[in-house]
Amino acid sequence: AACMTIVEPCSNGLGSDAFAIVWDGKALQGLNASGPSPLAWTPAYIERQHGAGTAMPRRGWGAVTVPGAVAGWVALSDRLGRLPFADLLAPAIEIAERGYAVPLQMQAKWALAAGQQDLVSQPGFAQAFLPRGRAPEVGELFRFPDAARALRLIAQTRGEAFYRGEIAEAMAAFARQTGGALTVEDLAAYRPEWVQTLAQVPAGHQLHELPPNGPGIAANIK
Repeated sequence: AACMTIVEPCSNGLGSDAFAIVWDGKALQGLNASGPSPLAWTPAYIERQHGAGTAMPRRGWGAVTVPGAVAGWVALSDRLGRLPFADLLAPAIEIAERGYAVPLQMQAKWALAAGQQDLVSQPGFAQAFLPRGRAPEVGELFRFPDAARALRLIAQTRGEAFYRGEIAEAMAAFARQTGGALTVEDLAAYRPEWVQTLAQVPAGHQLHELPPNGPGIAANIK
């Protein structure tokens, strides 16, 4: 999962949520590592920012909740892992530092993202993902040193830097500078939740999914 934030950065990121169902040898363990909205998101705040009766925005700080994925990785490692947490992130850090040749499928997604003005105009997007002022070409080397540094801090502190340290402070400061509502208090208060899976037996097969707020209950059975 950490490597995916580097090699498919237009589809995955450290600001993501995470959901997991893991068999521990005796039972299924369900993890909901999706983040809540910032505390400032009251109905009055939403109306002031986006207008009454309007849909929630798809881009920008108005679409950003507390990131849950990193805390989810730590929770999974604490309960079910065997390796030192820092070892788990070492491959992603290495790839981010040395770079990788952008593959065909990822380049197509990257070019699609680079063509969306409502995305490209977001603060920091071009700086991080368009280092040459465009999407990388197929086979072009892409390095992500800032992400490597963030992952190294996460690895060294078992995620503490992300929620209650240097990275949390940087995220909150960037939010203040660019119109976001995310605060250090929002980040420090976050904890993922271990949950019981929901089970049904369609067509003689037992199907387990996570309960809401995730979309697992909408699983299609064919």
